[in-house]
Amino acid sequence: MNEEKITTSANKKLSPEEIKRVKGLGCLQDKRYDDIFNIRVITGNGHITTNEHRAIADAADKFGNGQITMTTRLSMEIQGVPYDNIEKTIAFLGEHGLMTGGTGAKVRPVVSCKGTTCQYGLIDTFALSKKIHERFYVGYHDVVLPHKFKIAVGGCPNNCVKPNLNDMGIIGQRIPKPDSEKCRGCKKCQIEKSCPVHVPKLVDGKLYIDPEECIHCGRCKGKCPFGAVPEYQNGYKIYIGGRWGKRISHGQALTRIFTEEEEVMAVIEKAILLFKNEGIAGERFADTVKRLGFEYVNEKLIG
Repeated sequence: MNEEKITTSANKKLSPEEIKRVKGLGCLQDKRYDDIFNIRVITGNGHITTNEHRAIADAADKFGNGQITMTTRLSMEIQGVPYDNIEKTIAFLGEHGLMTGGTGAKVRPVVSCKGTTCQYGLIDTFALSKKIHERFYVGYHDVVLPHKFKIAVGGCPNNCVKPNLNDMGIIGQRIPKPDSEKCRGCKKCQIEKSCPVHVPKLVDGKLYIDPEECIHCGRCKGKCPFGAVPEYQNGYKIYIGGRWGKRISHGQALTRIFTEEEEVMAVIEKAILLFKNEGIAGERFADTVKRLGFEYVNEKLIG
């Protein structure tokens, strides 16, 4: 393991205005020094090429202390960059197609789980989060909001990336469509056996899946040898108003499941613009939803 290079501070005093300016570029002051910063490099949902990795590593060696860390939003931070190296670092990264940022009252870097490749993933999380990143992180970069706005994409109800604790979260769904005529009322129902939350039941000798209790994980697909659940509808559940931190807020699911990707993109845009136009400076989206009322916001987004 490589040792961390010694961070050398010139003890240069910076004005609060300058510290705020470079923070807006994704450069956060190391609290131990007056003029040492950690620079956030945007990965775009945590997906990054080997060439980009090499460029970030080279930047850390050339301009920082040789150390790189990951943030909770899957950005990479080059550690120990002296103030005088900030512009050189950003320019070097730009030459390799990389950008810095991820701070401020705007759409933050999008995060996603590995649903594209995970055995439980129900949607292409990499592709969807990339589209969201391009349209709303890059495309809305100059749109100032009342507070930061975080978006997460999860591939299934396992909820690994905690979409419901983000300002807006998308979770892949696979909705079963039972056919009672094909159910033979087996004593050991394979649909019932395969459900991780024990929702399917035999009622009067026929399979019943409570639509309000089913989490739409799709784990029962293909389990019945007689095809009692012949069809499944893939879709997206959207949560709004989540937040972690000192005041945790569990997001609420919008009152319909969306079946098209473009519907999801349209809802995200509506949510961001509603937050921009009806939010109050300094409040998170969770507070906006609570103040305006979930029913009002839900209608605005799905209407």
